[in-house]
Amino acid sequence: MFRRLLKPYIQELALKYPVVTLLGPRQSGKTTLVREAFPQKTYVNMEDAENRALATLDPKGFMQAYPQGAILDEVQRTPHLLSYIQVLLEERKDERGMFILTGSHQAELHAAVAQSLAGRTSILRLLPLSLQEIRGANITDPLEEIIFKGGYPKIYKDNLPVSNAYSSYFQTYVERDVRKILEVKDLVQFERFIKLTASRIGQLINYASLAADVGVSAVTIKEWLAVLEATYIVTRLGAHFDNFGKRLIKSPKLYFTDTGLACYLLGIDSAAQLAKDSIYGHLFENWVVLELMKSCYNQAVDPRFYFYRDVLGKEVDILLQRGSQLIPIEIKSSKTFSPVFLEGLQYFHEQTPKKAEGGALIYGGAQTQKIGDFQLLNAENCTQLMLL
Repeated sequence: MFRRLLKPYIQELALKYPVVTLLGPRQSGKTTLVREAFPQKTYVNMEDAENRALATLDPKGFMQAYPQGAILDEVQRTPHLLSYIQVLLEERKDERGMFILTGSHQAELHAAVAQSLAGRTSILRLLPLSLQEIRGANITDPLEEIIFKGGYPKIYKDNLPVSNAYSSYFQTYVERDVRKILEVKDLVQFERFIKLTASRIGQLINYASLAADVGVSAVTIKEWLAVLEATYIVTRLGAHFDNFGKRLIKSPKLYFTDTGLACYLLGIDSAAQLAKDSIYGHLFENWVVLELMKSCYNQAVDPRFYFYRDVLGKEVDILLQRGSQLIPIEIKSSKTFSPVFLEGLQYFHEQTPKKAEGGALIYGGAQTQKIGDFQLLNAENCTQLMLL
């Protein structure tokens, strides 16, 4: 149903590396993508209890069953297999695309890959559906509906009730995976933490404030957020703090990997409710930030995005780094353009005349045009920014 934009890139990289590793949140479509991209490969699901038991009891014998390689899905469940893959690759140095690995816990898998497969694998990321992928499936829902539904393929493919789908997702994956890693005993406290995190979308992370509201230490909050990030529930946008002649804020900003999950956690039950909610501007910003990230990941490129904020409260939502140049980007959910929206871009140019280059305003209206040195883009076409 969905044509994933990453597909030709993962196929191309399999011709250059002996192993390709695909990371991303659960249910983002990793399994479907790799099985479509490599239909000739034997598929092995490491979530399967029998496969996991065999791989644990006799890993060498388990790997000998796949002399031509295989797709090993959710391989973070059996990270010890990577050392056996390393041995196979030493014996067959000219092999390319032998193993395709997927995983939904980047910290665990990164550590295992760094130890066993450094230099032998290309690491890619697949996030939930981008708007281009959704529109490519002839889905014409308005943008507010897309933000409300999020990007998990199953919701669109099976026409699932949104709130029910995310309730199941939260209970099945977030509670199971995250609580298991953290060994959280107080579920109510943990749920409060995640919901409070959703209410702080697009804001600077304040560990002390979150700790006070949840009733745990700031150290615990840092640990919990790190695991949410490692399991692709949230992502952080770092501050750019090059020496601009001012004191700059260095705390990162927080976003959810999927706005549909964020809406569920915030108790938003419909696109109509979302459009009227005071947090809509933050969710709109979250959606745009993730669209731009997806446009990079879907071309097998790591995004180089930051944000700018100084002690005077002057801010630019995103800085796109290209070489030594920084392209400032402002995001406004308003459907009507106002010259005031350009003030942050102009301020950034004044502060960094040697580094700032152009700029863009992404807004909720319908127009796309040039305004002086800046580009006005409607949200539907926000990824055109990557081509400017």
